[in-house]
Amino acid sequence: MVNSSLDKLKDAFVAALHVSRDDDFESMAYGQTQGWDSVAHMILINEIEAAFDIMLPTDDVIGMRNFLKAMEIVSRKGVSFA
Repeated sequence: MVNSSLDKLKDAFVAALHVSRDDDFESMAYGQTQGWDSVAHMILINEIEAAFDIMLPTDDVIGMRNFLKAMEIVSRKGVSFA
C-alpha cells in the first residue's frame, strides 16, 4: 500500500526528529519541538526530499519553521495533501 502524502510527510518528521506518530504534528516547530535543532532540520529536509523526490531551494529550507509550513512548501512542488 502506498502511503498518502500526509503519511509520507509525517514519516519524514518521525525519522528526522525521533517523534512519535501519535504526537501533534501541527504543533511542531523549529526550536520549540524537542530535538528539532539545526542538525535535525537538515536531516528533516533530506528525509522530505527523498520521500517526495524533490529538491528544495535554500529559501524553502530556511523558511520551513513548522509542520504546516512544511506542508505548504511541499505542496508548491506539486504534492497534494487533499
